[in-house]
Amino acid sequence: MCGIIGISNHKDAAKIAFLGLYALQHRGEEAAGIATYDGKDIHLVKNPGLVADAVPVNSLDELTGPTAIGHCRYSTTGSSNFKNIQPFLVIHRKLPLAIAHNGNLTNTEELYRKLEDGGSIFQTSMDSEIIVHLLARTQNGNYKQWFTDVLSQLEGSFSLVFLIGDTIVGARDIKGFRPLCLGKLENSYVLASESSALDIMKATFIREIEPGEIVIIKGDKLESTFLPGREKGNKAHCIFENVYFARPDSHIFDDNVYNVRKRLGEQLAIEHPVKNADFVMPIPDSGMYAALGYSKKLNIPFEIGLIRNHYIGRTFIQPTQFIRDFRVRVKLNPIRDILKGKKVVVVEDSIVRGTTSRNRIEVLREAGVKEIHLRISCPPIVSPCFYGIDFPDTKELIAANKSVKEIADFIQVDSLEYLSLEGMLGVMKSSKDFCSSCFTGKYPVKIPENTSKFLLEGKTASHSHGNNPHSG
Repeated sequence: MCGIIGISNHKDAAKIAFLGLYALQHRGEEAAGIATYDGKDIHLVKNPGLVADAVPVNSLDELTGPTAIGHCRYSTTGSSNFKNIQPFLVIHRKLPLAIAHNGNLTNTEELYRKLEDGGSIFQTSMDSEIIVHLLARTQNGNYKQWFTDVLSQLEGSFSLVFLIGDTIVGARDIKGFRPLCLGKLENSYVLASESSALDIMKATFIREIEPGEIVIIKGDKLESTFLPGREKGNKAHCIFENVYFARPDSHIFDDNVYNVRKRLGEQLAIEHPVKNADFVMPIPDSGMYAALGYSKKLNIPFEIGLIRNHYIGRTFIQPTQFIRDFRVRVKLNPIRDILKGKKVVVVEDSIVRGTTSRNRIEVLREAGVKEIHLRISCPPIVSPCFYGIDFPDTKELIAANKSVKEIADFIQVDSLEYLSLEGMLGVMKSSKDFCSSCFTGKYPVKIPENTSKFLLEGKTASHSHGNNPHSG
């Protein structure tokens, strides 16, 4: 999962991109970067770390020009190293070309081999670089045809922004897995992963980029075209964006994330009520809004039992288990006077590996909670995701290997219940428009044989998927 930004025709393009990346920091905390073009030269600043560290404020004066793209990274393809930080920049036939990508291609190996056999030399181990090589090989002055020809070769999930000289191009795959929206700031167009990034820029939300749409922005002019095949089949918006990833103040997939999460909580209360609970409490922050819905539906008091340290990032998107475990302990602190001796309903957005949830429950037990009834606002995650979320191995998914009762015993709660698949989809505006493969194992786009995150680094171990002993 990553955050992407594009700005055209603004005198402070780099500063606007910087603000946008701040709003998208939750989508990737490993690295960040901004590239700009001033009409003659392209400028690039990118580094590991959070946005403020990766793009120091004093570096913004170096990023001159009215055209900019930005990226914050959470690695789903390739290692967490400097060469894989985006935007990825090349110069081809004296034309600067930079890319920022959110998503995962599923025909990476096929395209990589084809390009390498044709003489391409790769600098990184990201699937994103493949797109740049394809663009270089089919360069065309007609941008609509150029990008249609190239992006039609891609399979899987992609929301993209490109900087090509003084032109910005944005695109989504035909299924619309990852969000991308369009805004306007004075005479400037803005592209962003989520509408919350537009808010911090004081840009006006116009609309979402359609699945399969390509928008070409030069100055204050915008053109649009569509990839062939977009009219076939259903959309496949990632439902986990609404469950966990997106900010609650964002508008994605034609709905407000805050309202979706409240509806998930209300449906959870209908399916799995708890009698005689003293109060409902969330696991901050992503469980907050489902907990509000649960509390409202059952008319049970709502309390904040855990206080979040806001200087600690999101634990799920940390690259190693050691860092995730450490951050769980530092991130949340119990309010003991509220919790001691109480029977509580704890609402959480999801359980992936189970270790984070277990650590959180341990904190509550240490604070003296009498009973803990854990309620999850999505179904059990039993299958890998190959479209941009980094849980690609069934061995890491607790629900793929344990029953609900076994998970409850492992986490050490008095009861555990998940929202049903039907209940989750039922609260969406259009249930048929969502990808729920991580809950069902049914994939809307064909999955390759080799699904290793390190596919392009010579590590050929394929992660398991489908019907095998680890699928559960």
